[in-house]
Amino acid sequence: MTPSRDIAALIEIMARLRTPVTGCPWDLEQNFATIAPYTIEEAYEVADAIARGDLDDLREELGDLLLQVVFHARMAEEQHAFAFGDVVEAITRKMIRRHPHVFGDESGELTSADVKGNWDRIKAEEKAERAARRPAEEHDHKSLLSGVKAGQPALSRAMALQRKASTVGFDWNDPRAVLKKIREEADEIEAALDRNDKAELESETGDLLFALVNLARHVGADPDMALRASNAKFERRFAYIERALEARGRTLQEASLDEMDALWNEAKQSENAPSSQPSEQSERRGGTQVEPSS
Repeated sequence: MTPSRDIAALIEIMARLRTPVTGCPWDLEQNFATIAPYTIEEAYEVADAIARGDLDDLREELGDLLLQVVFHARMAEEQHAFAFGDVVEAITRKMIRRHPHVFGDESGELTSADVKGNWDRIKAEEKAERAARRPAEEHDHKSLLSGVKAGQPALSRAMALQRKASTVGFDWNDPRAVLKKIREEADEIEAALDRNDKAELESETGDLLFALVNLARHVGADPDMALRASNAKFERRFAYIERALEARGRTLQEASLDEMDALWNEAKQSENAPSSQPSEQSERRGGTQVEPSS
């Protein structure tokens, strides 16, 4: 199949979806902030397809990621900020500028390290140029945290922000102090639950996550890797529940929460978990009950 060089059809589809009255109600409700999580999710799904070596899936996921670019560009065009063509022009100009050894007059043998060095130098120049174009009040103050990249995943950025602040002594001295802060944040979430304040609940949940990253840093754990391991543990134990119910001729929908919780504890014991006695009351996660020590 000959690839098309014309993306106009996809751009037109998005324009129709965003057309008031005749467009899609869901698409019309979206904005940059609400779409951003989907953009991140699609990028992760691209990475997952690559990790699995599934090129058919990669083709589909790259299309989904491209749709995110088209979606954001359409919303920007509606605000008369820029359009998809401007996005293409900007990245085209950037790629040419950052490869002077290919598109410019630079000559001589270059190693991969040389190319990387040139890329970083040119990128720094572009960043300085963008900063110079901003109003003076926006770049008069140089924060210690300014060097922490804004585009990285939230867990990684939280870790980076904390590490940077710790270089000037703004840090906890004892992991137990962080644990105390975590308990305080949990109490604040409980208070927000009592008030049924959705905005406050989101804010306090973010504070709790930030404190948990701080604890991970102090005990020498990578929060992303730790969460990945817990995700895998959850999947493994939930699969145990599914298999056990199937062996009994039952489905998840037919099983009670108590039954699933009992099977969860069986799965936990089968993995040779610590021999401490499980508590009678377990913490619910993801629609099932999970032991607090999981």
